[in-house]
Amino acid sequence: MAAADTPAARTPAGCLAAARRVVVKVGSSLLIDGETGAADRAWLTSFAADAAMLRERGQQLLVVSSGAVALGRRRLNLTRRALTLAEKQAAAAAGQSLLMRAWEEAFEPHGVPAAQVLLTRDDTEVRRRWLNARATTETLLALGALPVVNENDTVVTEEIRYGDNDRLAARVAQMIGADLLILLSDIDGLYTADPRRDPTARHLDYVASLTPEIEAMAGGANAGAGVGTGGMATKLAAARIAQGAGCATVITLGSRPSPLAAIAAGEAATLVGAATSVAAAYKNWIAGSLAPAGKLKVDAGAATALGQGKSLLAAGVKAIEGRFDKGDAVLIVGPDGREVGRGLTRYDAQDAARIAGLRSDAIEPALGYTAGPMVHADDLALSSRPESG
Repeated sequence: MAAADTPAARTPAGCLAAARRVVVKVGSSLLIDGETGAADRAWLTSFAADAAMLRERGQQLLVVSSGAVALGRRRLNLTRRALTLAEKQAAAAAGQSLLMRAWEEAFEPHGVPAAQVLLTRDDTEVRRRWLNARATTETLLALGALPVVNENDTVVTEEIRYGDNDRLAARVAQMIGADLLILLSDIDGLYTADPRRDPTARHLDYVASLTPEIEAMAGGANAGAGVGTGGMATKLAAARIAQGAGCATVITLGSRPSPLAAIAAGEAATLVGAATSVAAAYKNWIAGSLAPAGKLKVDAGAATALGQGKSLLAAGVKAIEGRFDKGDAVLIVGPDGREVGRGLTRYDAQDAARIAGLRSDAIEPALGYTAGPMVHADDLALSSRPESG
């Protein structure tokens, strides 16, 4: 979904209605009952009803959930506010099962299985691990499960962690090609100033571009002193990541019951529009941000097929150059050496050389497995003048 294609696309409700795939970030302050320190089952029940509404409309939903450390603190009786890294990791280990139990019980009445996905920063930034994580979440969504993503706090160190789940949610949205990222906050969106201190503060319903002036508005509107760690500044940082990936962002009040239904009903929220489409952003990333690790030389027929939007099949590959791994970017050239495009290969160089020139039905007998085409059309960015044969 491109940014602001229609007037409806400039509204949170319209954007939610049009989205094909939605990522929702749920913070600890929403999941944890402030009085008991346990999971807030009433809120989770209302959220599950929201999710069922989206699924009935044919939309896919993935949740990025905080809460493991907070639940684990209670389970291990860690009452000090400041914990060591080892204590945080221990709390995360003790709290993960409680967190997943809470999600499972909330979604069980709707017949939706919850599936835990633990990620580190490398899983969304190292290409091979990124491809594996994407394949796992794509399969879970196709099977009708609810992926519940969290940072793997039991093993991650301060030097390589995201630091907040707002940014993790944006990276996950980018990874799975989501149309919409919803960040549930303790405030109903972005204001021109902190509305708790300035009665003249004006709510912003729509933000087209994250200018320095817009980002400055987030400085005084950070989250309160609850169990969460993120504020409005981190939410706008996440929105910037999502925007560049062709994904719109909605920031809204999460503490009200059924927060997604509230967005659909037109309740107050801030929409940060996408800068481009998801597909265009992904292909621009392949074309301009990745250095090719190898080269595939293709025949004229394959070059023509690529220009028509088709995938690169092994049968059309005549030669392999370079040392590359599965998921690396490769340069694709035609018979005369002219660049046809760049794409992410589904095979490493050794396996690619073994199947070059083979028909698709001969790949599995040759390798013992098949990963489909050499380069899928979705993972291919064509040059401005593709080989025509």
